Amino acid sequence: MSDYEMIRSPKTDQGIVIKDEWPGYDLDLFTYPEHYHGDLENIYIPHGVIMDRTECLARLVVDDTDDNYMVALCVLKGGYKFCSDLVECIKSVSRNTPKHMTVRVEFIRLKSYLNDQSSEDIQIIGPEDLSVITGKV
Repeated sequence: MSDYEMIRSPKTDQGIVIKDEWPGYDLDLFTYPEHYHGDLENIYIPHGVIMDRTECLARLVVDDTDDNYMVALCVLKGGYKFCSDLVECIKSVSRNTPKHMTVRVEFIRLKSYLNDQSSEDIQIIGPEDLSVITGKV
């Protein structure tokens, strides 16, 4: 059984499922920054797999969108890299279709801490008025 078969869930629509007991890929299969040496034990999801799935998601967005203009809402800070990769994939995919898309990105931050204590209230920090994205795809 290959590593891919160990993590693939062929009987469901869940895509790739990583089982708790799966040890991951051996580090010798990858190159990674020197400053991580000694800190990593294995690789669970290689960057190429993440980028492939991001491109698949971009294709779905382009196929499901009737408009040629899109506003992407990025939740900082954790979502920045994924949002950036997804927007670039959407632009790239749409260049190869009859409906070339223009994508604008708006940024917000969510704050749920007050004086180092978690609160149930989530504060949205970003554009003064989120109406700039109301009705946008």
